[in-house]
Amino acid sequence: ADSLIEPFTRLGAIAARMHGHARQWSRPAYFERLVWDFEGAVGKRGNWGDWRDGLGLDAAAIDVLEQMVDKLGQRLEAFGMDETRFGLIHADLRLANLLVTVDDTRVIDFDDAGLGWYLYDVATAVSFMEEREDLDTLLAAWVAGYRSVAPLSRREEREIPTFLMLRRMAILAWIGSHAETDLARELGLPYTAGTLRLAQRYLD
Repeated sequence: ADSLIEPFTRLGAIAARMHGHARQWSRPAYFERLVWDFEGAVGKRGNWGDWRDGLGLDAAAIDVLEQMVDKLGQRLEAFGMDETRFGLIHADLRLANLLVTVDDTRVIDFDDAGLGWYLYDVATAVSFMEEREDLDTLLAAWVAGYRSVAPLSRREEREIPTFLMLRRMAILAWIGSHAETDLARELGLPYTAGTLRLAQRYLD
């Protein structure tokens, strides 16, 4: 974890700078990108398909995940989508998408960029890492990096688990709709099992 604290702090600061730019930006009328709202992430016609088509889901698993998604929906509705919280995001802001040189850091891979909650970008930072024992340490480093550049309220920080699960479910849908890809095969059934464990924890 120690070796990841500095990179995650940097990632948080980069996210804050990008979000600062997005908040100042006037969206042109012709601008069309993916929308990572509730429907876009976990709706039946989501950007990456329906999570119910994820690998290895039986009726009992779908029932647990439906309950969890309902809770996500309620919390996100309460959290709101005003322009301080929802705007242009990278939507895949992971360490793998940073090009780091001695004196420069650049962000690449804007394939999934679109409109979404700014906090979705913290969830993408820990994609595939949500069950790590040091997750809280990594998230704290990201938040500290973010706050070194821009404000992040306690209310927003408390909602991070909701965005982690929103992202997790979007990837579950992606695996189901891209089952032929190497990444989907590599993640496979363990990703579904992990998602169920995380969903249960979120519900509890």
